[in-house]
Amino acid sequence: MDFKIGTSLPHWSAPEHPDPVDLIGQYCRLVPLNPSAHSKALFKAFADDTADFDWVYLPYGPFNTNEQLEAWLETVAGETDPLFFTILNTHNQPIGIASYLRINPASGSIEVGHIHFSPTLQRTPAATEAMYLMMQYAFELGYRRYEWKCDALNNRSRRAALRLGLSFEGVFRQATVYKSRNRDTAWFAAIDSEWPTLKVAFETWLKKDNFGHDGTQHLSLSTLTAPILSSKIESSD
Repeated sequence: MDFKIGTSLPHWSAPEHPDPVDLIGQYCRLVPLNPSAHSKALFKAFADDTADFDWVYLPYGPFNTNEQLEAWLETVAGETDPLFFTILNTHNQPIGIASYLRINPASGSIEVGHIHFSPTLQRTPAATEAMYLMMQYAFELGYRRYEWKCDALNNRSRRAALRLGLSFEGVFRQATVYKSRNRDTAWFAAIDSEWPTLKVAFETWLKKDNFGHDGTQHLSLSTLTAPILSSKIESSD
């Protein structure tokens, strides 16, 4: 009988569950979500999105008052999956949130999601570094697979995943319902064998000399990560 089986992993063992630790970079710091300490600043930062555009593809929000936001943050702050972090700028001001979720140590897979960057954080080195720090922590714990999922219609999120070096793996049709809408879910992922090259790409891009005095980047992250993206489609025949 002719059949195939997966690659043997004799030296691999399940990683630990991520802890609510501080993740420190040069442009930002991620700390465990603290609703009472962070909600007012987050509400103010999120309010700069006057059209509530950044809430469109999330299953919750927008929140019209700080009390509403803090109440929601309270519901997720004590969880270990999802495990939420607040993103602080270099002045220790909360400017965004993100989390690990669908954490599966037995399979070595972990997802990043619930990403909500304030306009102040968007399209800055701090935004990229926050994603780098979360990816680094996961792979250094020993996870084999780092996932990113989004509404298949969310082109901004899809472009972000590719820029960060996560390969497109397909679309799950009618995967879920949120805000009384259908969601087809696009899947992206990076795997542990890609991490060493991805790490170099991030660290190259994040160097201060990659940016001019006006903040303009000399070398784009997409240029650095594009060669890492996988285009392989394996046959099941």
